[in-house]
Amino acid sequence: MRVISYNLRKHQASGELVDLAQNFGVDALCLQECDTEDLPDTLGPLQLADSTKGNRLGLAIYYRPDRFTAHGTKTFALKKSLHDMVLAPAHERLIGTRVRDNETDHELVIASFHAAPLTATNSLRRNQIHAAHAELLGMGTGLMTLMVGDFNYPFFTKNLNEHMKNTGYELSLSDRRTYTRYKVFKGHFDFATSLGLNIENVETLPRGASDHLPILVTAEYGQDSTPFQEPPAS
Repeated sequence: MRVISYNLRKHQASGELVDLAQNFGVDALCLQECDTEDLPDTLGPLQLADSTKGNRLGLAIYYRPDRFTAHGTKTFALKKSLHDMVLAPAHERLIGTRVRDNETDHELVIASFHAAPLTATNSLRRNQIHAAHAELLGMGTGLMTLMVGDFNYPFFTKNLNEHMKNTGYELSLSDRRTYTRYKVFKGHFDFATSLGLNIENVETLPRGASDHLPILVTAEYGQDSTPFQEPPAS
């Protein structure tokens, strides 16, 4: 499974999406900071699952319909930072789509996440990450989960990694830093967290019009993951 995450920098990099969808053989595309009213229903081989509706900086998920069947999308509001309260950029900071793999019958949740900006504390962002994981678990008991996005967490990631391990999630950083706009704030901003999946690789893709670089996550189903079974008829 191949999934790209990309923060579009207030939709400025939207013109690159078709090429990303077509050139990297992706099964899903997760977006942050997009103008959801300007998103097309399809991007090459990908279909729009859904997007946030109330955000100035929107989130969206596309998926490959010949690989996955989508069984519903939900958006979630998370604990607000002072930045959110004053400027209201993002009421909903998480969107998740439950999909079934048409090839293997595995079922999982793919999610796009956008944490509070650097003006907030790491403690608040950890709160948002834990809350996001809890919301995604609520979309289906025991489902594998892949949450990608802009975590705004370039410092003390080892500490964050320990927090993830304590909750059963794996934190995966890419091979190169994903944000270089400011000299001070260079680093890994865009991550993947996963449950029940084996993350084979996270690659930082070439720079486009955004201040973030896209990341490409390659994952396999974990050995303990079994295909979804329909409940018996009552």
